[in-house]
Amino acid sequence: MKPESEYDLVIVGSGIAGLSFALNVAKAGYRVAIFTKKDKAESNTNYAQGGIAAVTSAGDDLDKHVEDTLEAGDGLCDPKVVREILKEGPDRIQDLVNLGVSFSSLDDGRISLGKEGGHSKRRVLHVKDVTGKAIEDALLEAIAKQGVHLFEHYFAIDLITAKKVRKLGVEVEGEDDRVLGLYFYDGVDKQVKTIATPAVLLATGGAGQTYLYTTNPSIATGDGIAIASRAGLESMNLEFIQFHPTTFHSQKGDRFLITEAVRGEGAKLIDGEGRAFLKKYHPLADLAPRDVVARAIDREMKRTGAPFVHLDTVSMDIDFADRFPNVYKNCLDRGVDPSKEPVPVVPAAHYSCGGIPTQLDCSTKLKGLYACGEVACTGLHGANRLASNSLLEAVVLAHRGSKAVCTFIEGRKENSVELPEWIDGDAQVSDERVVLSHNLDELKRTMWDYVGIVRSTKRLERAQTRIRNLRREINEYHWNTKVDLPLLEARNLICVAELIVRSALQRKESRGLHYTLDYPDLAQKPENVMVGPLIC
Repeated sequence: MKPESEYDLVIVGSGIAGLSFALNVAKAGYRVAIFTKKDKAESNTNYAQGGIAAVTSAGDDLDKHVEDTLEAGDGLCDPKVVREILKEGPDRIQDLVNLGVSFSSLDDGRISLGKEGGHSKRRVLHVKDVTGKAIEDALLEAIAKQGVHLFEHYFAIDLITAKKVRKLGVEVEGEDDRVLGLYFYDGVDKQVKTIATPAVLLATGGAGQTYLYTTNPSIATGDGIAIASRAGLESMNLEFIQFHPTTFHSQKGDRFLITEAVRGEGAKLIDGEGRAFLKKYHPLADLAPRDVVARAIDREMKRTGAPFVHLDTVSMDIDFADRFPNVYKNCLDRGVDPSKEPVPVVPAAHYSCGGIPTQLDCSTKLKGLYACGEVACTGLHGANRLASNSLLEAVVLAHRGSKAVCTFIEGRKENSVELPEWIDGDAQVSDERVVLSHNLDELKRTMWDYVGIVRSTKRLERAQTRIRNLRREINEYHWNTKVDLPLLEARNLICVAELIVRSALQRKESRGLHYTLDYPDLAQKPENVMVGPLIC
């Protein structure tokens, strides 16, 4: 199947946000297409082990969930947004159950609820330790039944907007700026396609691949943030990069995430002498918020000179293989049996709490452009995401946003603009791809070394200088060639990395996930950091 030339709604990304959104809009009778850069199931959602947080037990309540979220967010959450999103949690959980998601249950039939860092109660619903995959599988089956068009190996290059085409001399009715369509790179035909649409949802996930070590799959290259920035939109709070405290340490580089739910079930972080060390950093010890735990591990590694710490899974009072079969198998495949020996772990870049500023209906400042999931910044996560709130945010806001999109589509005027075709560079793709790979390696190492768990102004300024040089080299050396996927991803990675550094330099305090040696204290008044668009 080939894509049509026009759709009512085009969605970029096939994670929980994009799939949920597509399902709701397609049910309303509109023509919906999803474009995903690799396989349809390749997304951050698919790798989400822990679960989805919501109040579903008698011993819990909304106020407790709100309080835990605000505490983790370190003063920067929007309390109204937090309450609005969390209160819809139980209804959206029921939606998933109705789709066929079978959450793990106890012997007595009650849903099994996990506990993760920062949560005062057990409220994390899970499907063993493959929750994201289970949800994604159910949603993929549901959208297929609704006739949603899903195209794999299509990379979104740029938005086509009224402002952009006016600059090319094309007449567009009205004076406002709005979405007209997108350019996509067809990874199979190796051509750029033009798709017209009045509404676009960016659901492209995060930007973990800007860092040398990350839990994110290779697709997480910050595409949505870069696309929005080139369309003239600001980014918000991008300095807050959550480093997951526990990823399996391997000298071969084949790391994988070990869900925080393992510590929720009793595992403890220990040093080389077998001593638990989190208690000296936070009263909640191993259930402290992720930013605290990641910094504590970083300090212990620097104090001892060890390249990793250990997660004591041996003393846990559970059947590890039964509760965490995916983690268990991955550890065994790498020569470690969690039931018999502690697991070597290190932090890695995991989740971006900032992104494209949106309202609770997923709308942005650009008419016709919506964003949902990790690519968006709603005010829920603040300076640090509470574990397992992200999947909940995606389904809740996809439900709200799809209603807004349907209203927008219904009230729009027909688009009669003839969209300009993509113009390639006049040179062939460079055969010196080693230059591009070296650029990306330098970018990732620069971000890891200077924009990591602990920062300083000097480190950030050094990173900014190097990244700007890389951006200039990409633009001058590579961008005059015909486009291809590695070049497009490099372009976005460098763009987002520079936005992260610019945002970090603006925050003159240490708050949540942003810890800087030059400003170790909290500012008196918490404020969001906005950075302007970057033409990259």
